Amino acid sequence: MKNIWGIDLGGTKIECAVLNPKTYEVIVRKRIPTEAAGGYDHILNQVQKLISSVSEEAEEMPTHLGFGTPGVLDPETKVMKNCNTTALNGRPLNKDLEALLKVPVKLANDANCFALAETKMGAGKNYPGAEVVFGVILGTGVGGGLVFNKKIINGHHGIGGEWGHNVLEENGYSCYCGKHGCVETVISGPALERRYFELAGQSLNLSEILKKHESHADAEATKVIDRLLENFGKAISVVINIVDPDLIIIGGGVGNIDLLYTEGYERIKKYIFNSGRFNATLCKPLLGDSAGVFGAALL
Repeated sequence: MKNIWGIDLGGTKIECAVLNPKTYEVIVRKRIPTEAAGGYDHILNQVQKLISSVSEEAEEMPTHLGFGTPGVLDPETKVMKNCNTTALNGRPLNKDLEALLKVPVKLANDANCFALAETKMGAGKNYPGAEVVFGVILGTGVGGGLVFNKKIINGHHGIGGEWGHNVLEENGYSCYCGKHGCVETVISGPALERRYFELAGQSLNLSEILKKHESHADAEATKVIDRLLENFGKAISVVINIVDPDLIIIGGGVGNIDLLYTEGYERIKKYIFNSGRFNATLCKPLLGDSAGVFGAALL
């Protein structure tokens, strides 16, 4: 059986991993800069350059390639959308990659790759009975991926799992997606830091705000952390009401805040449609920054 190949196409780096398909042992793993400012064609050339280099080390060429992307391929138009690497938007990335690399290519949003990898190789291995898994990205942005029976649910429009762009505050801040008050504008790391600045007139990063809250020395810091916990409970309850996952895995920098798994867990009970009862599992991921490229290989 041939090794499986994955590419994590990020805004700042492109990473390739070659895995044993049975054991998931890493055969080769390598990354290079994306250099996205060079434009679409340059990004494709960087991908080709990386695959050529990895092929030499692995002493084989890929027969198929999985790609984790910072957006999604629209199932109808067959072009990319919602990419924060904006050079990809409106481009037939799947078609162009197959023409360039001469192998079949499968694309998935990076949050979907995270969810798939953590389900099959990471935290999900500790919960083998979990049939429905929701993988959360809670960091600079807010995204998610839905996995059912170890398969990604992309959805009719390719936006399955995109809870970060549900409206949470109707008159809230404008979001790059064109709406106002999206989950991402309320509980992402930058949104919480912005809130602290508004309250305290001082710029602190989220870890510093958390320390001030934990020391009970700063009422404004406590307001920001309470804002996170309350709105996390409210926002994730929408996902739970619709797909009722067995397991929720929370990645991203904000997901490192331990209070999400205790006080945040309790806030969920206020909002789900289950008479205040909630006993599904929330946990942290285990694969770190490997999840994206591993999930791409698993495609």
